[in-house]
Amino acid sequence: MKKLFSISLLLFALLFSAQAQEKHYYQKEFSKGEFAKRRTRISDEIGSNAIAVIQGASGIPGFSVFRQSNTFFYLTGLETPRSYLLIDGRNKRSTLYLPHRDAGMERSQGKVLSAEDADLVLELTGVDQVKGIEFLSNDLVSSGLIKPPGPLLYTEFGPAEIGNDSRDEILFGQARNAADPWDGSEAREARFIAKLRGRFPQFEIRDLTPTLDAMRLIKSAEEIEVIKKATNISGWAIMEAMRSTSPGVYEYQLDAAAKYMFYLHGAQGDGYPSIIGGGTNAYMGHYFYKTDPLKDGDMVLMDYAPDYEFYTSDVTRIWPVNGKFSEEQAQLYNFIVAYRDALFKYIKPGATADEVLDGAAADMKKYLVGKTFVKESHLKAVQEGLEFRGHFQHPVGMAVHDVGSVRGIPLEPGMVFTIDPMIWLHDERLYIRIEDVALVTEDGVENLSSFVPSTIADVEAMIQEKGLIEYRPALDHQTGKQ
Repeated sequence: MKKLFSISLLLFALLFSAQAQEKHYYQKEFSKGEFAKRRTRISDEIGSNAIAVIQGASGIPGFSVFRQSNTFFYLTGLETPRSYLLIDGRNKRSTLYLPHRDAGMERSQGKVLSAEDADLVLELTGVDQVKGIEFLSNDLVSSGLIKPPGPLLYTEFGPAEIGNDSRDEILFGQARNAADPWDGSEAREARFIAKLRGRFPQFEIRDLTPTLDAMRLIKSAEEIEVIKKATNISGWAIMEAMRSTSPGVYEYQLDAAAKYMFYLHGAQGDGYPSIIGGGTNAYMGHYFYKTDPLKDGDMVLMDYAPDYEFYTSDVTRIWPVNGKFSEEQAQLYNFIVAYRDALFKYIKPGATADEVLDGAAADMKKYLVGKTFVKESHLKAVQEGLEFRGHFQHPVGMAVHDVGSVRGIPLEPGMVFTIDPMIWLHDERLYIRIEDVALVTEDGVENLSSFVPSTIADVEAMIQEKGLIEYRPALDHQTGKQ
């Protein structure tokens, strides 16, 4: 009887394991038609005598959680490591090349879509073919190399964005790495291009990055909905941090409150590391340490957004630690809020960043007429702010500093970027700013983060509400009690 029970238990475990392995994961925010349109756009852009090869992210070591590269997700929605995509401009067909099933890994981690799931992957992604990764080399040869001249081959020269990376920071990181005589390893993209050239010198290889950048600059309706969700989560996280603020609370505890809101609402993690600086820590634009307690009389700046379905946002607020703006804080803060409103006033299709900045600066000069400040240095700071051109910032999308540019060109519906008015008080080592997410619409602009408190009355009211840290304060390390 005991033996029969053991066999039954084993059969049940095997059945459960098999069922668990068949439960696949694939994104749910985008239609397969959305991905198909993007791939068709690529084939149209590269022309009828070209192919494009896109390399997905590699596998990850240890217990790290795999995240696909932004480009590979953008074109397929697929999150399988070591995958490749071939887009053929001659026949407008797309082929996915996937690794084969790793049964051992799936038993411990769950199902990963592989070459053995070809029918399912075809249905999910809308590509034309799914093959094992070993077929890519043969298909590159048969693309036209036997009878020269072969087609042009496009691939990304720009670095792959993975996780909370933006291209600007990746490139700076690669430069620092190259300067290290004990490291100096080349970028993964460089190795891939070198392998293509070494194995198939017949190809003329061109950069696909500019085409992808232009595509990602204008967001589709489906992308905008995801960015709105990411912005909502970002705003809710900052609002929870406001509620949890009081003297003695640590910067990292506000980070904890925000992260709770991220994961509570389905985010994968950070869109970028949180910037949370109390007092003079905020003077460092990208202050990431978050180790200090908040002090009565200071303000705290928070800039944070989640990684939600491969998209992020970029929202910033600054508020008084003790819950009440002082007179000098209120004067400076009101200037920043008024500047934000002035900038949004001039955003519309056809306008340029310079026109928006010039119009807002003219309005703010009028705003300052008759205004007084507690310190002469504060007046000087806001006057310098009228000349600063960085209040109109960067695109936002799959990366916080998203690809493409919104400067020097007419604005178009579907562009998403940040408006980030700021001033520096250098003698006091203080930095004051707020940041909102602008979506250019057919007839104007929408502030996606307008629901996040920004007026003095709304901010002070929010701080008076009870926050997560008050409901569940940190435990004492010695006693384990609150």
